[in-house]
Amino acid sequence: METSEKVMSGEESLRIISDMINKTRVNIRHGIFHLLFWGWLIFTCALGEYFLARFTGMEKPWLIWLLTVPGVFVSFGYGYTRGRKSQVQTYADRVYMWTWIAFLISSVVLYILKSETMESFTPYILMLAGIPTFLSGIIARFSPLMVGGIAFWVCAVAAYFFPGAGMFIAAAAVLTGYIIPGYMLKRKVDHDSL
Repeated sequence: METSEKVMSGEESLRIISDMINKTRVNIRHGIFHLLFWGWLIFTCALGEYFLARFTGMEKPWLIWLLTVPGVFVSFGYGYTRGRKSQVQTYADRVYMWTWIAFLISSVVLYILKSETMESFTPYILMLAGIPTFLSGIIARFSPLMVGGIAFWVCAVAAYFFPGAGMFIAAAAVLTGYIIPGYMLKRKVDHDSL
């Protein structure tokens, strides 16, 4: 029984490692879309609810959050399309994707189980949002996302103790947790690809 193993040169090993790093970089670029898309959508909904409640006679200003329903389809559509075009899907890509899907499922389950008995849903969603944001920072090895996850947790506590300012706190959480890190990551990826 012969085993023919090819011994790689140092140059071939470095090329393979470099290719893997570059593929990871491209996949991180896909996450930027989701951070910025959801960041701006949630930021708009949070401030929109506040202004509708404060300056209009609208009975149910929270209806603005229905904009997130088509957002889910846009997000899944983008992810599906980009995933099909991607030649390689790493273990980190799958962990990243399922972390965010778990957040979505947990949010829906929490809403179904507790929406009638909770006075404010905001602190709990902010608490849940901190988990995938923090883990995404670990997966991408990008500390501003980890700080963003921590910001979500701090804002969850603030929203609990100051429910009247909940939508402003939620907007601040999204700004510090998604939007700013999203643009920082975009700048880093664009700069690294030069």
